Amino acid sequence: MTTTAPWTGDEMLTIAASRAVADDDVCFVGIGQPSAACNLARLTHAPRITLIYESGTIRAQPTVLPLSIGDGELCSTALTTVSVPEFFRYWLQSGRITVGFLGAAQLDRFGNINTTVIGPYASPKVRLPGAGGAPDMAVSCQRIFIVMPHTSRGLVDRLAFITSLGHGEGGDARARLGIHTAGPAKVITDLCILEPDPVTRELTVTSLHPGVDRDSVTSATGWPVRFAGSLTETPAPSASELEVLRALRAATAKAHAAS
Repeated sequence: MTTTAPWTGDEMLTIAASRAVADDDVCFVGIGQPSAACNLARLTHAPRITLIYESGTIRAQPTVLPLSIGDGELCSTALTTVSVPEFFRYWLQSGRITVGFLGAAQLDRFGNINTTVIGPYASPKVRLPGAGGAPDMAVSCQRIFIVMPHTSRGLVDRLAFITSLGHGEGGDARARLGIHTAGPAKVITDLCILEPDPVTRELTVTSLHPGVDRDSVTSATGWPVRFAGSLTETPAPSASELEVLRALRAATAKAHAAS
């Protein structure tokens, strides 16, 4: 970073991610940063967005961010709740989900995700939370957006384990596997936005966040990252975006402290 901004990197990430979805999207939402981004969108520019969580809550409108997919806040504010098998078969696998929002512990240059283990599978250095519904999301949602902090430990050249498929080894890998959804369309970090190259599908930096330079991104990426020829700057967070996000997080902290 070359300047001191009146927002945090996490706030920049969340706001940039929220802008990626539109009013008519149907979003399969992960817990954590994906949930914060999608609910910020709902409270700002996309009030009619349909948010769906893995527990089967359709059009959830939580007043605070949920702790898990089983948080009662989701069911009590949803239009309806369906069984998990019905959700996966009727909503997800039928192609009704326009956007899947995922986080990642590790991500490679082709958007493949690891949330299973760090190190050898049989004797890992770290055992991560696992797959959940992410592998199904990765192949069934029309597009995937990935949000994560930008570090060389997180964005790595090669994964020891692929939990959720991105663009495989690149090129037409998804099509050769019979998968016809777009896969990872954006990766939003606290430094930049990356998108897949139209031909190779390698993640390429298309937008730098305000105050971030190329060297900062290069040193925090575990492969020789490329920059788009038409590189842009991400619009800075607006006062209203910051106000809504901070109020949502303050309400969440208060609610969880009282529970």
